[in-house]
Amino acid sequence: MMEIVQFIHSKWAYLVLIVLVLATFNALIKFFGDKEFDAKDFRISLFALITMHIQLLIGIVLFLMKDYFSTIEQVGGMGEMMKNSGLRNLIIEHPLTMIIAVVLVTVGYSKHKKKLTSKPKFKLLAIFYSLALILVLAKIPWNLWF
Repeated sequence: MMEIVQFIHSKWAYLVLIVLVLATFNALIKFFGDKEFDAKDFRISLFALITMHIQLLIGIVLFLMKDYFSTIEQVGGMGEMMKNSGLRNLIIEHPLTMIIAVVLVTVGYSKHKKKLTSKPKFKLLAIFYSLALILVLAKIPWNLWF
C-alpha cells in the first residue's frame, strides 16, 4: 500500500509542478502586460491551489505511513537525525518547505479574490505563486525524479 501512495505522490508532483509553473507565468505575464483578469485566469489559479492541496494530503498520508518517528528513534534521536543531511531533508526540510509553499499559494489565492481590478489580482497571484514555486523547486528531491 505504501508503494502505491509513494507512486501517486511522485507522479502527482509532475502535475503540481506543471500547473504551478503555468499559473505563476500566467500571473506574471498578465500583470506586466496589463491584461484583464478573466474566468480562465481564475480557473488556472484555482487548479494550482487544488493540485497543491491534494499533493499535501497525499504527502501527509505518506509521511504517516512511513513512520519516520521510529526512524528518528533508530538513528539515535532528533540530534543525530539532524546531523544526517539525507534524513533531515526527507523528514524535516522537504515536508516543512512544501507546507509553506501550499500556505503561500492559499494566501495568494485568497487575497486575490478580494481585489476588484485585474492588476492587483495578478500582482498578488504573481508574488505568492512565484514564492511558492521557488520553494517547490528548491525542495523537490531531484535525485529521485530523474
